[in-house]
Amino acid sequence: MKKYRVFVTRQLFDEAIDIINKEAEVEVFEGTDNPIPRDLLLTKIKDIDGLLCLLTDIIDSEMIEKAKRLKVISNYAVGFNNIDVNEATKRGIYVTNTPGILTETTADFTFALLLAVSRRIAESDRYVRMGNWKYAWGPRMFLGSDVHGKTLGIIGLGRIGKALVKRAKGFDMKVIYYDIVRDESFEKSYGVSFQNLKTLLEEADFVSVNVPLTENTYHLIGEEEISLMKKTAFLINTSRGAVIDEKKLYNALKNKLIAGAALDVFDKEPIDPDNPLLELDNIIVTPHIASASVETRKNMAIIAAKNLVESLKGEEPANLVNPEAKKFRH
Repeated sequence: MKKYRVFVTRQLFDEAIDIINKEAEVEVFEGTDNPIPRDLLLTKIKDIDGLLCLLTDIIDSEMIEKAKRLKVISNYAVGFNNIDVNEATKRGIYVTNTPGILTETTADFTFALLLAVSRRIAESDRYVRMGNWKYAWGPRMFLGSDVHGKTLGIIGLGRIGKALVKRAKGFDMKVIYYDIVRDESFEKSYGVSFQNLKTLLEEADFVSVNVPLTENTYHLIGEEEISLMKKTAFLINTSRGAVIDEKKLYNALKNKLIAGAALDVFDKEPIDPDNPLLELDNIIVTPHIASASVETRKNMAIIAAKNLVESLKGEEPANLVNPEAKKFRH
């Protein structure tokens, strides 16, 4: 009989489940790719020592209150805004995440969105598939915007932001950034310049949002910020949907106040089919898949499993979000 019981809210890679299985009894939610129903998770969490969950699982104070045996919440994500970390900390429950591993993959995808929206790739793909390509190539057909030599403005120079700089340099882009913490060493090494948010928005041809969702970043990009951007500029978001005010973005795109946008994240996920953003041609939308490569998603699962097992064994896991919980553990 194994000492610990663990519940996993989504079907993961076998390699990750095998790691947990060596130390604990594991139950995996056998549903489809849809999130586990909240009422079911409220039942399951009562009798487990470890939980491996996703961003779509809301682990709030009500959930944590029912988890009398819980020692660790291992989040299969970099972000952890789905978890009431303060409540977990007070109860001595470790909260872990999977940082670093998805940096390069997310930066790849962010730059792919940048290229796709500027060169109207998704729009022209739809054009061909719908049978509208009836004439040969013309000099004004699907004119897009060059990327090389343009200015990229990065909001949030964390791991992903820095990885994005390296890709932009390959396209001879000028890179400016805004962050609450300035990194002068990185500036010197990579030839980027720090700007305040207003200047960045005014000067950038492409604005990439790469910040976590906090009280300070909620609707960081709203009507005023969008109004500062060039009419030829593009907005790309692979961070969290609520960082951008979607209603204000819709108005800006519809009225051609900016050239376009590419979003991998939204205020509400999945996005409503009747969301007016989906009616526009000058936007690319993807279903929160910036980290979705086989290699990265498998490695994320393995790290999440290791975080969970280390916590159950009384060790301090490598990716601990709330080390202060240690003093409340039994």
